[in-house]
Amino acid sequence: MSIAANVLIGLVAVLHGYFLVLEMFLWERKPGRELSGFDAELARATAPLAANQGLYNGFLAAGLIWGLVADDPTGFRVQVFFLACVVVAGVYGGLTANRRIFLAQALPGALALGAVLLAR
Repeated sequence: MSIAANVLIGLVAVLHGYFLVLEMFLWERKPGRELSGFDAELARATAPLAANQGLYNGFLAAGLIWGLVADDPTGFRVQVFFLACVVVAGVYGGLTANRRIFLAQALPGALALGAVLLAR
C-alpha cells in the first residue's frame, strides 16, 4: 500500500505542477482560456490573480515532493499536512468557484490522503 500511496502523492504533485504552469504561464492562451471559459479580455484582466493561484499550487506540489523524499516520521507528517491542504483547497474551490474543482483537486487529494493513512 505504501507504493500505491507514493504513486498517488506523485500524481497529485504532478497535477499541481500542471496547475502552476496553466495558471501562471498559459492563462491567456488557449489551454487557460478553455479551462476558465474566459474571453481574451477577461483572461487578461484576471491573469495576475491566476498567476498568484498558480504559485500556491506550486507550493502544494513542492510540499508533496518534500513529503515523498523526507524520512519518517517527518515525511508522513508532511504528506498528511499537504494532502489535507489540497483537499481543503479543492473543497473550497468547488464550493466557491467551480464544481469541477471537486473532481480535479479534492478527489485526487482525498484518495492520496486515504492511501497514506491506510499505509501507515
